[in-house]
Amino acid sequence: MLRITRLSSLAAACFLLLIMPAVVLAGDEAATKEVSEPDLALATALAAQPAEIQARYAARRPAETLSFFEVRPGDVVIETLPGGGWYSSILHPYLGESGKLIGAHYPLGLYKRFGWDQGRLQSALDRDAGWPKTTTSKAVSKGGEIESFTLTEMPDRLNGTVSKVLFIRSLHNLNRFGKEAGYLDKVLAEAFRALKPGGIAGVVQHRAPETASDKWADGSNGYLKQSMVIAAFEAAGFKLVEASEMNANPNDRPAETDNVWRLPPSLRGVEKDSAKWNEFTKTGESDRMTLKFVKPSQ
Repeated sequence: MLRITRLSSLAAACFLLLIMPAVVLAGDEAATKEVSEPDLALATALAAQPAEIQARYAARRPAETLSFFEVRPGDVVIETLPGGGWYSSILHPYLGESGKLIGAHYPLGLYKRFGWDQGRLQSALDRDAGWPKTTTSKAVSKGGEIESFTLTEMPDRLNGTVSKVLFIRSLHNLNRFGKEAGYLDKVLAEAFRALKPGGIAGVVQHRAPETASDKWADGSNGYLKQSMVIAAFEAAGFKLVEASEMNANPNDRPAETDNVWRLPPSLRGVEKDSAKWNEFTKTGESDRMTLKFVKPSQ
């Protein structure tokens, strides 16, 4: 049965540890009994991050999100579209030396569809190629093995070996070019193939109103309908286990003249300190669906 939750008890405990690490790490035995070792490991990894990473915790809720997706030390995790590595810098040390982090980047063909000039295109390719070295160089503690591939070219040796695949704000461009190139279907098939039976696919995605037109909510404006995402994953063989509102923002109610990048942190096209700047800053980051899917064991 599908369950809808706002904050699991494990995530709440992890968040408490993040707020008051000194209490637990100083040897408060009663407090440590209230949380599992993975929760403590996650809290420790989060508390060790630099200030610029921690500044986004309130908006991105990494403690709650990773706990909800049941990410644990020792897991083999694919992070789709790791980009600049915000989540990577948390995942790599948290998974530990026995874990493995795999970055799965956009293929060249998708980048070319953005219409970027050669300089911007090469910058994105260089960033992706350098992601393993960048991630390990920024690690707050030693992590395990790290690899990097494109989303549509995962090696066969990964078949049935992956614990979790994380789609954190990475689906919109895959769907945006779906009719032309079928990227979303291909990537979901790759994820299903790579996961172990019982493995989890976690989604955090900018959420369009269900009343929006399919054309506007095709990903080109950053937003997708939750019903569309669920349908796509189920068509790929996944089963929806749970949906959470932990990353919801009821203040974000986009019109069909809007795109997600008008909001923080981008505030794209908005003059600093203008009325719109203040309005969008007050709105906060996008309304986001948070969905947990599983690859059935049979």
